[in-house]
Amino acid sequence: MNVRRSAAALAASAVLCAGAAPAALADTAPPSPSAPPVIPSGLYGKKDPSFDGVWRQSFALLAQHTVGVKPAPQAVDWLIGQQCANGSFAAFRADAAKACDATSYIDSNASAAAVQALAALGGHEETVKKAVGWLKSVQNEDGGWSSNPGGPMDTGTDANSTAIVISALVSAGEKPAEVTSKAGKSAYEGLLPFQLGCTAEPAADRGAFAFQPLDGKLLANADATAAAALAGLGKGAAVVPSATDTPATALACPAGAADPAAAAQGAAGYLAEALKKDGHLTALTPGADQPTADTGNTADAVIALAAAGHKQSAAGAVEWLKANSAQWAQDNPAGLGTLVLAAQATGNDPKSFGGTDLVAALNATGPAPQGADTAATAVDGEEDEPSGGQSIWWIIGAGAAAGVGIGILLSGRRKKNQL
Repeated sequence: MNVRRSAAALAASAVLCAGAAPAALADTAPPSPSAPPVIPSGLYGKKDPSFDGVWRQSFALLAQHTVGVKPAPQAVDWLIGQQCANGSFAAFRADAAKACDATSYIDSNASAAAVQALAALGGHEETVKKAVGWLKSVQNEDGGWSSNPGGPMDTGTDANSTAIVISALVSAGEKPAEVTSKAGKSAYEGLLPFQLGCTAEPAADRGAFAFQPLDGKLLANADATAAAALAGLGKGAAVVPSATDTPATALACPAGAADPAAAAQGAAGYLAEALKKDGHLTALTPGADQPTADTGNTADAVIALAAAGHKQSAAGAVEWLKANSAQWAQDNPAGLGTLVLAAQATGNDPKSFGGTDLVAALNATGPAPQGADTAATAVDGEEDEPSGGQSIWWIIGAGAAAGVGIGILLSGRRKKNQL
């Protein structure tokens, strides 16, 4: 989840390829990424926050709180200040004094992440209540959510957005089964149809979730699966280590009545099996010939497995992350935050994770927490890339594909085929 990049990133890339993009985008094109905003003093990370500012801030604050670090007030204030008057959050607002309008990319994912962080911190009930109220107001008739409700990039319900909204609802004390659309469909009814069931082929994909149907077919997607597992279990990204540890198992077939918890366990079984081959997940990115290691979704899978009570099934991936996540996490608040949450969920020490003090490294990316030592252990890395670990060239490349089909463009960070 830490690498969830808003479809705003893809929307912005479309500006670079306006000649190829459908005319419908021209009227509501977001600001050009050619002039990145000044990094606010309260924000974590020094890279362009246009597409992930609220997301990365939320995960940084959530991770700090989870390990007992009290965030700097200015960091919390910055996140609260990003909220629009209607309760939603945009992916990033360079000028929070300016009201949100039709040009603001309103992001259900960012809004849900902010809810999780602020609910965990406590003392921000009004902000959380307004955000939850907005999320409820934009629930689709099928019970789910899109990433950009009512906006130019609204492609309908997707599993990722629906799952993280469910986790946010739980964090705010809501019962997702009772959050229903105008058509009477619950949040879980919006999510569960995306699961590949007992007749899916190949059989190894059973239990996985798809982002959205592609040409009428559900394709296994690890990002969607990890998010859906947490949602089905009624949990958010901050997972309390479980006292029990059982092996993850495949989706129970034949399936009975729709059951979010059973669906989550089936999702966990898929993730555990997918991790066995290399100890990590892989993804085939646009323009690549071969799949490469997917660090972010591997960390997400670890959290999901721990939440489902399968720490041992996640153990190999944890060791892989310890040895291979340093470059990806460098100056990446969302990535560092998710690694902290993964370590915490599996009973590992986030202050000594593969030789790195993740907490100190995270603290060092933003304003000094209250009473915390911000001297971070050095993390070796490559040249900077956008926070969340996604190369800007992927964004530009996706924009270049705008003329091929807007459905592919809009799938954003979530619709990578997991191999």
